[in-house]
Amino acid sequence: MTKKSKKILKIISGIVVFLTLPSLLFFGFLFFKFNEDLPNGIQGEEADALAYKMLEALDYDAFKKTNYIEWTFKKRHHYEWDRSKNTCEVYWKEFKVNLDLNDHSQSKAFIHSFKTENEMGKELIAKAFDFFNNDSFWLVAPYKVFDKGTERRLVKLENGDDALLITYTTGGSTPGDSYLWLLDNTGKPTACKMWTSILPIEGLEASWSDWTTTESGAQLPTFHKLLVLGIEINHIKGTQ
Repeated sequence: MTKKSKKILKIISGIVVFLTLPSLLFFGFLFFKFNEDLPNGIQGEEADALAYKMLEALDYDAFKKTNYIEWTFKKRHHYEWDRSKNTCEVYWKEFKVNLDLNDHSQSKAFIHSFKTENEMGKELIAKAFDFFNNDSFWLVAPYKVFDKGTERRLVKLENGDDALLITYTTGGSTPGDSYLWLLDNTGKPTACKMWTSILPIEGLEASWSDWTTTESGAQLPTFHKLLVLGIEINHIKGTQ
């Protein structure tokens, strides 16, 4: 290796270290500050009773009657969800996907309003499903505590309060994820701690405190705070 090549390699190595070291140090700080083991909880009637209390605080009956929900997630993905037909139109960039949530094979993908059925179409449909699973969770997760494949556990916090631990054993894009719901005195969620396969730090907490009531009476969040990040949900509509 020539002297010039060694110098270039040294400069590149220095740049890499300069760019990555602060990130590694920051991640290490976050990991040791926020990483938590999954708490132990007890399944049974008390856990289910706490889940019912949360649903009552959110007017679950109104949500069940909400047949249409529309929203925009982080100003990137827009959704028009027909819950009565279990279909959803997903929009982002120049793409549109009509998702059939009952039969994935019936879903259709479009680019600039032109239907595409090749590999690109399959990729767009798969991406739209992932978007929907993630983005709808940030919108309606508290209503899903009795979904098929869920396990509910009552967790006693250090301050003596009760919290609700939900584990999804099936369904979605990442089965096996767990979420600990922190509740106020009425049972309404104020925050959620997460143990998921996509987050490198376990037990990260996101706020659930900015709520709006739709025309149908369903209560849905408009904003979440996760560390220094904000997750904005707007253009929310909910009708029967």
